[in-house]
Amino acid sequence: MTTNSTTELLTEKLTDIHEQYPELNDIVPFTGANTFTPYLADPTAKHTRKLCDSVEAAVKKCGLKDGMTISFHHAFREGDKVINHVVAVLAEMGFKNLTLASSSLLTCNAALIPHIESGVITKIYTSGLRGKLADAISHGIMQNPVHIHSHGGRVKLIQDGEINIDVAFLAVSTADELGNANGVSGKSQCGSLGYAMVDAQFAKKVVLLTEEIVQYPNNPGSIRQDQVDYIVKVDEVGDPTKISVGAARITSNPRELMIARYAADVIEHSGYFKDGFSIQTGSGASSTAATRFLEHRMRAQNITASFALGGITASIVDLFEKGLIKKLLDTQSFDGTAAQSLGRNVDHIEISTNTYANPASKGASCDELDVVILSALEIDLNFNVNVLTGSDGVMRGASGGHCDTAAAANLTIIVAPLIRSRIPTVIKQVTTVVTPGESIDVLVTDHGIAVNPKRPEIAERLREAGLPVMTIEDLYQRAVSLTGEPKPIEFNDKIVGIVHYRDGSVIDVVRQVKDY
Repeated sequence: MTTNSTTELLTEKLTDIHEQYPELNDIVPFTGANTFTPYLADPTAKHTRKLCDSVEAAVKKCGLKDGMTISFHHAFREGDKVINHVVAVLAEMGFKNLTLASSSLLTCNAALIPHIESGVITKIYTSGLRGKLADAISHGIMQNPVHIHSHGGRVKLIQDGEINIDVAFLAVSTADELGNANGVSGKSQCGSLGYAMVDAQFAKKVVLLTEEIVQYPNNPGSIRQDQVDYIVKVDEVGDPTKISVGAARITSNPRELMIARYAADVIEHSGYFKDGFSIQTGSGASSTAATRFLEHRMRAQNITASFALGGITASIVDLFEKGLIKKLLDTQSFDGTAAQSLGRNVDHIEISTNTYANPASKGASCDELDVVILSALEIDLNFNVNVLTGSDGVMRGASGGHCDTAAAANLTIIVAPLIRSRIPTVIKQVTTVVTPGESIDVLVTDHGIAVNPKRPEIAERLREAGLPVMTIEDLYQRAVSLTGEPKPIEFNDKIVGIVHYRDGSVIDVVRQVKDY
């Protein structure tokens, strides 16, 4: 049968369909095997259709326009080499009025300041801010307030449509020609892509930036080929040696280690230290160090943890590889040891932030937590916690998974020194509420331990164990006796930050710091 006769026959059949079923008038006739997949007709294009020579080329193919939303992840933390680079490229291309939705921003992102001043970026959603960028925003550099969210809360804001990602630019250590990508192979390993997995799922367009294109199929595929639009090979996506600095650093400070030891004591005598218990240690030197003091307690009582969750550290991996923790659920690898473990250990499991802590997901892992250890910049007499603004009112921290895990865990422990640089940590009212006091059970400081009055059974257990339990009012008085009453911070009326609770509601605002 000739092509013409085939076409004529098809036309007759379509006419019959239209006559019998008028509602099917929009049926598209077949015109060739590769009409809608022309790249399959070209063996070369078949393998290179997603590859772009530059970020500019990928941006043009994505159809990015002024006023749209771009997103990034921060798994490389202070070693990130993608966020600043991509935004600089977009500035050179003339884009304006973009919304930046990075899972978090750190000291290394100070290079974004001129792009805010020039109007390239006019709105920001992030879990946290640090360094010169945070200082500039706290002093009113932006016309619009920055939106602060938790890790789980970010996913909910995306699902609800408040954060509507047009193009996600995602750093990965390796990817194949179709976009199967991970952070556990190649040169620059960041470990878990828990943040990026969410952006890959929800963004309209996904651009991978990678140092190495590997043979198909790349496994594991933390980000899948059916989620990826374009791939750009770059010289560097990040410096993994800078992941474990700042909030994720390892400490040898005697005061921080003493607090960590107290935290381990609290866990041991809390009533939750039983075979099969689960644990998470947040960022912050004392909270991450607390795991060091659990090993001999676990061995002495023949206790094994069922899983550890969240940001995974070398000390958590150590307990895991010694058989004291059965599984690791990793949404962010806090150091190279954790990244390497994720690549080689089958029970070290990568999870997205949706699985980790989204309160609107069909199952959040944090809901299964027994114990979480978290840090604080400030905590007040009602146990409200501030992890965002410093004693000068400047944003210098992150919401992270703080309110997510605090709300979900059976035992939420805050670790903090009573005084930092002659400034009390325990105060009458925190500058910024990130986590409400109703979610906090115990405060551990270097001067004593305070238990929320709503948990009298825990206070009694800790007293029976001989731990230095006191009221939070007593801790406050001790701090003030050493430092004096702190002077109130002076703010202008302008709101520079809106703090979202994990369910999307607004729990507080940050006002512009007054200049002198």
